[in-house]
Amino acid sequence: MTPAARVQGAIEVFDRLLAKGEMVDVVLRGWAKENRYAGSKDRLAIADMVYDALRKRKSLSVRGGGLSGRQVLYALLLHHNIDPESIYTGQKYAPDIWSEAERSTMGEPNGDALYDLPDWLVPMWRRELGEESLSLAQTLTARAPVFLRTNLLQVTRDKLCTRLEKEGIISQNHINVSTALVVKDGDRQIRHSMAYQHGNCELQDASSQASVADLPDTVQGPILDFCAGAGGKSLALAAHYKSAIDAHDGLPHRMAAIPARAKRAGAEIHIKEASDLKEKHYGLVFCDMPCSGSGTWRRDPLGKWTLEAKQFESLLKLQASILENAVAYVRSGGYLVYATCSVLKSENADQIHRFLSLHSGWSAQKMKQFWPDQDGDGFFYCQLHKQM
Repeated sequence: MTPAARVQGAIEVFDRLLAKGEMVDVVLRGWAKENRYAGSKDRLAIADMVYDALRKRKSLSVRGGGLSGRQVLYALLLHHNIDPESIYTGQKYAPDIWSEAERSTMGEPNGDALYDLPDWLVPMWRRELGEESLSLAQTLTARAPVFLRTNLLQVTRDKLCTRLEKEGIISQNHINVSTALVVKDGDRQIRHSMAYQHGNCELQDASSQASVADLPDTVQGPILDFCAGAGGKSLALAAHYKSAIDAHDGLPHRMAAIPARAKRAGAEIHIKEASDLKEKHYGLVFCDMPCSGSGTWRRDPLGKWTLEAKQFESLLKLQASILENAVAYVRSGGYLVYATCSVLKSENADQIHRFLSLHSGWSAQKMKQFWPDQDGDGFFYCQLHKQM
């Protein structure tokens, strides 16, 4: 495909996303199925443009004069210092020529548009993040680095780095997180590599890994991943403690992938329904909470545009409810970990202060907020300790 044809493909995918409200990967696959002439490099190029356009959707829509794929992609080319007139030629497979009427609606982003966030969120974002609010919002408009978690049940980090290099994947040790590798080249090959397929590593953000790597070396009692989802934290906990992990989720179908992932990783993970947890007490209960995902919007830019104010308020109530439920499963002297992939104070420190105000006999041992940067995503965790 020509560069112009790729832009036209990105325009079509972007417009379908606006119309259907489906996940990006679903729409991309649907477009590729209908346009089989597009090769793998073409599909990757189109996907990159679509994700880039979503990250900067608000500011690009101002610059391009509207929210259609045609307008947003025109502005994206300008953003990357590419002459749109060389792409919008009206030739076969290329976008139509940019008209004077379209040119008259173009503007320059300023004020709230510079945040590239939903309108309802900007005032809260400013209030909770203060002087750094704009720079943090703009950080989320760039592509995120790629990180791998070393599966310590199978391999050391240095050996994993060597194995990956033999498969054309270049990585280096993360400076702060003992299990993490930063992928410098070959990230498109990871899922096809033998190291990945044999369970030596998992794709997992470094900040997320830190929430497990920073846990106490030992705990008294079994371990429960209380919001297990697809099992990323369950696998990390199994590798950290080299022990069996119980996994539970309020929506059990979300755990469907855990058995296969655990087998590949050589981890022992036991799926637990709510009835299985009665009268059980654990030395560590890990709660990776449902949240806004605001710290990960570089990877999931559609997430910030689909998040609504009412949904956010419901998430805050759900987080508080999960904490209240999890308390019952922590033994005396045990730990309850609260974690989110959010940068918002209302989802993080405010929830911890609320919990401590309601529960005597608990203390916050560690509380850390990561901001999105070259070392990882935005992430928060707090280790709550139940006194003896």
